[in-house]
Amino acid sequence: MTNLTELILKQIRYNFKIIFGGKFFYFLLAAVGFFILVAVINLFSNSNPQEENIYYLLLFPGILLMFYPTVFGIQNDDDARMLEIIFGIPNYRYKVWLVRFALICFMVFGILLILGLLSSVALVSFPIFEIVSHLMFPIFFLGAVGFMFSTLVKNGNGTAVVMIVIGLGLWILSGEISNSEWNVFFNPFDMPGDMNETIWEERIFSNRLYLVCGGVIALLYGLINMQNREKFI
Repeated sequence: MTNLTELILKQIRYNFKIIFGGKFFYFLLAAVGFFILVAVINLFSNSNPQEENIYYLLLFPGILLMFYPTVFGIQNDDDARMLEIIFGIPNYRYKVWLVRFALICFMVFGILLILGLLSSVALVSFPIFEIVSHLMFPIFFLGAVGFMFSTLVKNGNGTAVVMIVIGLGLWILSGEISNSEWNVFFNPFDMPGDMNETIWEERIFSNRLYLVCGGVIALLYGLINMQNREKFI
């Protein structure tokens, strides 16, 4: 039991080194910098931020934190000559990427909790855990889609361009379907004044269900793509 625990901890530490390697530090700085900039603007302006504003304030840093390790992960493994090892052991690549994806989600969740705590102290009091939990649905979905496209494009920069175009398209589209359950950036804390609360709760549930199902499908499709060993090595 002790050896198994030690092995799991070593595996977690190793994967965190991979996740935090490369240019992730710059994405972390960009996410924290964006958060601080917007928080300072809100702090010294005459506006009175509400929960719905905090949701969007934390959403962009969360997407940035998820972006690099999922989009550039395969290319980083290739650059580090790790793909040969990952593909050399049967079914090992699935375990590696599932564990790594879960660790990325936990890491983003933890960092957003810290940023949420700072927002609660500096801007307005709000249910930190509830908002961060809701944020993980679109972040999980976009991270899974990013990983899926990384298995198709097989190049970090190319995948980044594809995801930026998709992200901009979804953001533009969100203006037209802002209160629809099909909106990836659906804000559950921004209920319209003329909306029935029961209907709003149903939309929140439907939106979260669609994002989870879409994310799981994208993640599984990406793992299936990794069966084509010759396309990666």
